[in-house]
Amino acid sequence: MLITNRQALLDGIRDGIPIGLGYLVVGFTLGITAKHAGLNPFQGFLTSILNIASAGEYAGFTVIMNDAPYLEIAAITLVANARYLLMSAVMSQKFSSDTPFYHRIFVGFGVTDEIFGITVAREGKLNPFYNYGAFIPALPCWSFGTALGIVAGSLLPSSIVSALSVALYGMFIAIIIPPSRKDKVIFSVVFVSFAASFLTEVFFNFISPGTRTIFLTILIAGAAAIIKPIEEKEKSDGA
Repeated sequence: MLITNRQALLDGIRDGIPIGLGYLVVGFTLGITAKHAGLNPFQGFLTSILNIASAGEYAGFTVIMNDAPYLEIAAITLVANARYLLMSAVMSQKFSSDTPFYHRIFVGFGVTDEIFGITVAREGKLNPFYNYGAFIPALPCWSFGTALGIVAGSLLPSSIVSALSVALYGMFIAIIIPPSRKDKVIFSVVFVSFAASFLTEVFFNFISPGTRTIFLTILIAGAAAIIKPIEEKEKSDGA
């Protein structure tokens, strides 16, 4: 059945609402970190609406705290967000051949883990208006959540702000623990990453944190990809 642009837009809004609610909470926590980095609410909102990535923004805020140069901020954000290049490549295969280029650009701009998930799970060719619908609740919630977190960081007592700033670390731990329990390779990579991060902090603290993060990310991820690449599952029909 052919779905109209209007129906695709409404479907996207429906599926994007729960994502937006989750983003509001995570964005609020990220805003606490942005406050520590010295950003005001408008700067935090602008950063989130243009970046739309918790890991990338957190990495960027971390190096901003250390007065890193612009090139280092751009490099760490690129490395942290590199997975979205792969997600965009996968989503591009769902477009019909006559989809205009500007739709591909706009859809690729708003790729996140969750929006990627609901998009690839949708049957048939990708109607870009479905993604636009998902963006309507998700992206503003993410951006306003960051701005609200910065405002709260200015109003709340320092003890509460300090406690809330730990919540973002909890979010990252919640992301890495489940797959680490299921896959020994992922567990090994996570363990090595923690150990290497600690050792470089002790022995190479003369190098800026952002540069160390970029180096370790490329080195460890590259080594894992070479040593234990993900094998493509063979199709049952032998094709």
